Amino acid sequence: MYRILLIEDNRELARAVAYNLQLEGYDVEVAEDGPAALDAVSAAPPDLILLDLSLPKLDGFSVLERLRHDGHEMPVMILSARGEEGDKVRGFRAGADQYVTKPFGLLELLERVRHLLRRHSSKAESTARDRVLRFGDIEVELDSRLVRRAGSRISLTPRAFDVLVALYAANGNVVSRLELMRTVWGHRAAVMSRTVDVHIAELRRKLEVDVVHPQHVLTVWKRGYRLERLARSETNPTQT
Repeated sequence: MYRILLIEDNRELARAVAYNLQLEGYDVEVAEDGPAALDAVSAAPPDLILLDLSLPKLDGFSVLERLRHDGHEMPVMILSARGEEGDKVRGFRAGADQYVTKPFGLLELLERVRHLLRRHSSKAESTARDRVLRFGDIEVELDSRLVRRAGSRISLTPRAFDVLVALYAANGNVVSRLELMRTVWGHRAAVMSRTVDVHIAELRRKLEVDVVHPQHVLTVWKRGYRLERLARSETNPTQT
């Protein structure tokens, strides 16, 4: 049974949403303010969080930022009467998976909940099946966080390791600095975009045969970075 934490200070709305979720077979816990929500997650992390923004003691943005900072990766759906574009952008940058504006239809909400849980479950299963990443002569063990090149162990800083995994997960697509900062650093993504460049430089020093002409960790001008998974003999040495 999936567990859902509903963070909502409007008791009437919370009762209605919780009741309908329970009818669908979910185990629902309700928290009425920010600190209570953080305590609930710490005690027993749920499978999904439904989060209001206008909470007493600690607002929803702060709750979400704290959760992501602490490493909680469960999907979060914001439910808020604040429908301004700026609020939505801030919510997504803080790590929200969906943003639903109040008032909302219960049937739509239930479908969104099903979709988020199904997607997150599929992602977790896929990750569990593939715990070793390979490209060229590089091998990355996700569970032990070990990296080897041509069989020799390479030491990466924790952040550089996370950047490498994020690039690999993009499946060859370009990842912008902002996307990397959000994925790796969470709510602190706005601090310094230069930080990403520093860790990219570390990856090249440790993983590339020729740092000047990298063949795996590539820069796409004005767009970001991408990881070329092909063997070195098959890559294009002109793209750096």
